[in-house]
Amino acid sequence: MTKILAFAGSTRKGSFNHAIVNVAAEGARDAGAEVTVIDLADYQMPIFNEDDEAEFGMPEKAQAFKELLMSHDGFLIASPEYNSSYPALLKNAIDWASRMGEGEKPLQAYRGKVAGIMAASAGGLGGMRVLVVLRMLLENLGTMVLPNQKAIAKVNTLVEDGVITDEKTIKQLKNLGKETAELAGKLA
Repeated sequence: MTKILAFAGSTRKGSFNHAIVNVAAEGARDAGAEVTVIDLADYQMPIFNEDDEAEFGMPEKAQAFKELLMSHDGFLIASPEYNSSYPALLKNAIDWASRMGEGEKPLQAYRGKVAGIMAASAGGLGGMRVLVVLRMLLENLGTMVLPNQKAIAKVNTLVEDGVITDEKTIKQLKNLGKETAELAGKLA
């Protein structure tokens, strides 16, 4: 069975990006995938520093996150847009998981995997600019990013009690989850 890991690059309570990644995860489940949805708040890691890594090794939470990535065939990632890019939280988690452990291949957590990416914002662009740099980062790590991506604008008008309520948006996000699961299944 195809396994998809879903998470948002935000730990904010009531995060719009948590709301959209949950809908995309439903679409992947509907396509037959086994989906694990996590909160990066449960995987707090220090800011990556190679000197600290050399002295103390990989932090326990960073290793746990990396193992989750390695055990899944694909990812659904929703990212807020901070100054036209991804938040430090997301970049730091990605950086830690890119480190090669003993007996591992380079970038084992990312190479040969598939990702569906999305963003949500109360603004008019919906986080569209973050998707460009997130795609570039993931592809540089060896992850195939689906051409279909979603930037959900004015998301604050589409959410009620932390849940997306707009049917058109739900359909688009579920389709992104479905496409991610299907492509990951074909490549696995």
